Amino acid sequence: MKTIFRTMCAAMAVLTAVSCGNSASNNAQQTETVVEDPTVAVEQVFVKEVPQTAVYTSTVQAYVKNNIAPQMAGRITKINVEIGDNVKKGQILAEMDKSSLLQAQLQLQNQEIELQRLKSLYETGGISQSDYEAVELAYNVAKTQVENLEENTILRSPVNGVVTARNYDAGDMYAMTSPIYTVEQIKPVKLLVGISESDYTKVKKGDSVQITADAVPGKTFYGKVGKIYPTIDPSTRTFTVEVVVENNYSTLRPGMFARVEVDFGSNNNVVIPDVAVVKQQGSGERFVYVLNEDGTVTYQKVVLGRRMGTEYEVLEGLSDGAKIVTGGQIRLKDGIKVIVNE
Repeated sequence: MKTIFRTMCAAMAVLTAVSCGNSASNNAQQTETVVEDPTVAVEQVFVKEVPQTAVYTSTVQAYVKNNIAPQMAGRITKINVEIGDNVKKGQILAEMDKSSLLQAQLQLQNQEIELQRLKSLYETGGISQSDYEAVELAYNVAKTQVENLEENTILRSPVNGVVTARNYDAGDMYAMTSPIYTVEQIKPVKLLVGISESDYTKVKKGDSVQITADAVPGKTFYGKVGKIYPTIDPSTRTFTVEVVVENNYSTLRPGMFARVEVDFGSNNNVVIPDVAVVKQQGSGERFVYVLNEDGTVTYQKVVLGRRMGTEYEVLEGLSDGAKIVTGGQIRLKDGIKVIVNE
């Protein structure tokens, strides 16, 4: 029995020594493990011609909008056109009560007869120059009053356009609260576009623009910059540009939602893929990792310009021919050595 017991103890001692040896060996292997450099994808980027176009939203407006109404209250005797009617410049739209106009016309006729009579006397020396000029002045004042009454009794369209509102019927008393008619000129139309102040010097009167409207799918309209407002809105940091579209077929209508594409020419700048851009947490700044000749990477801040599909224009921060990391950025930090995935 003693012999068997001694044999078992010796075997256990051997097993314990072997186990301890294996554990020490594993620890040594773990201590000697080396962390490999991260593998990244790299792309060389170059300067390209970048079209400087921008798209803005706007609303189509009538080129001219006129509210047709007399200067004073009165009875409406005739309504000649309806909403949707096309009207010509000078066309009679409505007529007011003419009693005041007729009275003024009769008085003017009498004053004209009197003026002619006194003119003969003045020419023969029958009256003084001052007396004649006083009568002539009264006649001219009466003539002006008649012309004013005519304009406010017989209401005409001041433009070629379309009637977009009628607020009264024949026989109504015009109460000076809303116009009798609204006439809008839609050949041409205009759009007011708010453009960033950074592009103020790039826009010129007469520049061509393209317009599309959701209500007219598949069709592109062409217009020109008609006016450039001289001030910047301090709340939006934009200035207003008026775009004029001929609209010969009256396809565009006031109130339509439209997109205006403005071409500012082109710039030559470095272009990079969007996957290379790293956004710094807590700020709006953008960075890329630039591969150096010694195999390390530099965390480089960039100023981005326009986005073109899956690419960005770089305004500042990169030079032509730079190599930037486009994959594997998650394990990187400034100055670390990397392995380029070929």
